[in-house]
Amino acid sequence: MSELTLVLIRFAFLAILWIFVLSAISVIRSDMFGARVPRPAKTRGQASAPRPKAAKPAKPRRGAPTQVVILEGGNSGEVVSLDDAPLLIGRGNDAAIRLDDDYVSTRHARIASSGEQWYVEDLGSTNGTYVGTSRISQPTAIQLGTQVRIGKTILELRK
Repeated sequence: MSELTLVLIRFAFLAILWIFVLSAISVIRSDMFGARVPRPAKTRGQASAPRPKAAKPAKPRRGAPTQVVILEGGNSGEVVSLDDAPLLIGRGNDAAIRLDDDYVSTRHARIASSGEQWYVEDLGSTNGTYVGTSRISQPTAIQLGTQVRIGKTILELRK
């Protein structure tokens, strides 16, 4: 092999190595501090849009879930109201349900409603979100009594 070929192979190897190191640092940073959320651009002279007045919350229908109960895990016994839905679940400080678990991502999952149906959505977590024994990859409908596992924690919707 010529000397030029060896030098090019060395540079290619170093470039690949640096790409790997920088991507590992990026993953660690996003896990520690959360992903960046883009803010909408505001043009000069544009007034901020008026916020609509909060409507009176509708009375939950009979048999509809009103709270999330943590059955197992570090926060066992904790009860969180569904009035402030959507609920963010994770290790981050902005999470409505904050779980101190090594297997939980900073922004792990979200519980939200659409009409009268409740959904759990995995937010691209490393270890996944499970409904029953199935790992979910898209928003999945959950009913009263359905168990959702996030890391070592098990959650359940209740009245």
